[in-house]
Amino acid sequence: MTLAAIPSPTHAVWQIGPVPIRAYALCIILGIIAAAVVAEYRLRQRGAHKWAILDIAVWAVPFGIIGARIYHVITSPGAYFGEGGDPLEALQIWKGGLGIWGAVAGGGVGAWLGARQLGLPLTVVADALAPGLPLAQGIGRLGNWFNNELYGRQTTLPWGLEVHEMDSAGRPTLVDGEPVLRPGLYQPTFLYELVWDVLIAGVVIALDRKFKFGKGRAFAVYVMGYTLGRFFIEILRDDTATHIAGVRINVFVAAIVFVGALIYFLRVKGPREYVIPTGLDVPTPAPAAGDISTVDVSSKPTAAAIPTGYRVVSEEQFRAYQETGAVPDDDPDGVVVAATDGESADAGTDDPDDEHDSDTTAAGAGSRADDR
Repeated sequence: MTLAAIPSPTHAVWQIGPVPIRAYALCIILGIIAAAVVAEYRLRQRGAHKWAILDIAVWAVPFGIIGARIYHVITSPGAYFGEGGDPLEALQIWKGGLGIWGAVAGGGVGAWLGARQLGLPLTVVADALAPGLPLAQGIGRLGNWFNNELYGRQTTLPWGLEVHEMDSAGRPTLVDGEPVLRPGLYQPTFLYELVWDVLIAGVVIALDRKFKFGKGRAFAVYVMGYTLGRFFIEILRDDTATHIAGVRINVFVAAIVFVGALIYFLRVKGPREYVIPTGLDVPTPAPAAGDISTVDVSSKPTAAAIPTGYRVVSEEQFRAYQETGAVPDDDPDGVVVAATDGESADAGTDDPDDEHDSDTTAAGAGSRADDR
């Protein structure tokens, strides 16, 4: 007995004059904005300057799109290099084809480059991004719903998804002016993943608040949670995909990435990392309880300077810096991360856990996502 037949949209593209407005692209953009807002808030809590996430996104988003496209082409080579394929279509991203695993890898490279330009440790950036990324992915899944794609097998469960016949341009097939539905109902895998992604975002926030993860461990929690859900959701899908031994390739990828994230989480230890700015042009905050007589009311406000680098400190040192404006004494176990164009020096450490290696992602905006 069907209790709920979930309808699907009949249009995924709207024309405004000569410009096509694609629902999938809008969903991806909204997802990126949501992830940026969450990451910006968390970065500021850790000591980064305002809107640092925008400087990072300039690198991460394009690299994420490129990585997502490369993964799709590698895992679906027949459509481009097989019989009847057109290699030039591999460059035509607007025709669809993005892979989340490539977006993770490419976005991670871009985030590393962006963080390096600012002098921020990548692990700080990754932990700040951790809950925003699944939120972005969940919003992006609404684009698959608009496209009537990436649904699962036919189902006899009390709920199921209605799916329309759609062409590559995002328009429905019409018979007597009415959109044509595929027979039966299908597993709404886009909805499963959307709900799972939102839950993962909540779990990351809750666990990070309790345990104060550092060294990229909050990001590892996100990766483990996402890949665990993706493993089972991928099994439900029945769309065209590359198979290995009869199993969808993304099932193997999800399992491998999960194991890698678990190993990282178990091996890498360390408290949450905070940063304070370095560089002579960086103003220090005023003391929380200063003498008002010492304030120069005649001076004009100046724009906040962007630091030339950051120094990793403990939570206690960071709180003291916020309250007093006094920079803590040099700590032989601390780390100074200089921006590539700054003048700060690096301070070494004997702790192997102080290596700032992690990855992050930004999803790209395309018309369809055949293997995401």
